[in-house]
Amino acid sequence: MFITKKILLFCDPGIDDSLAIMYTMLDPEIELVGIVSSYGNVTKEQATANAAHLVQLAGRNDIPIIPGASQPVQQEDVTFYPEIHGEGIGPIRPPSNMQYQTYPFDTIRLIIERYRDELIIVDTGRSTSLATAFILFPDQLKMVHSFYVMGGAFFVPGNVTALAEANFFGDPTSSNFVLKFAHNLTITPLNATQFAVLTPDIVDSISQNKKNIYAFMIKPVFEYYYEFYKKTVPGIQGAPIHDLLTIMVIKNPAIVDYIYYDANVVEGIEAKGMSYIDYRPASKAGETRIAIQLHYEEFIEEFSRVMLPE
Repeated sequence: MFITKKILLFCDPGIDDSLAIMYTMLDPEIELVGIVSSYGNVTKEQATANAAHLVQLAGRNDIPIIPGASQPVQQEDVTFYPEIHGEGIGPIRPPSNMQYQTYPFDTIRLIIERYRDELIIVDTGRSTSLATAFILFPDQLKMVHSFYVMGGAFFVPGNVTALAEANFFGDPTSSNFVLKFAHNLTITPLNATQFAVLTPDIVDSISQNKKNIYAFMIKPVFEYYYEFYKKTVPGIQGAPIHDLLTIMVIKNPAIVDYIYYDANVVEGIEAKGMSYIDYRPASKAGETRIAIQLHYEEFIEEFSRVMLPE
């Protein structure tokens, strides 16, 4: 008998966030108890509609969709990425007549109070909404079991600038706030997630699997995403699904290797969003667990187990 992992997901779907949601919905060992949808890859409104579409396809209208932040805490223009994530979920758009219910931001507090130390909070988007939750519900956030954040690039190139990964770049002030106050924290940066690559052959197998409720959309979504990566990373054999790995390490922490340091994010303009640790020999190791290397075969084995149901 297994105990399900109860997850409250902060996200900005977006293709890789959407694949993380699909995986979470299909894994019987994970219970998705809420989705906080915010700006990032796409607008807050589009992210909310995309999340609602995915839960409706699974017949799970009981999962609350909670609209979060629409912009970072520092007032500035927000950049979205339709060339990467499309106007919906890649080329797939939620039905124009789709109806769905959304829940107030205070629902986050109610979810935490219900599940307390059984709850795991995962943030695969910009940090603004989670930082806001820390500010509004500090006592409740202390009840949470652990936090998992996709963000950063330590000693490796960024993906939105030469130095910065997109989530930490999008709102570095909020990212720093989360890194400071989140306990039992695991970060999955580009060091590991850039190697979590899905290849066309795996996607073909999923698209033909009649027991996967998302099979019809997997291939067009992946191909849209892969086209971008073929242009920006010459020779890449597939597309990295950054946010999916963040979900997977909750249940399978051994598919990556870790270092333990306190992490920070640069807020200044020239190096905005750059993540770093004090790696000097005399510095003290911290408590934050940072994934630095992926075990690819184990990643694919676990992904296939969930996404290719027999």
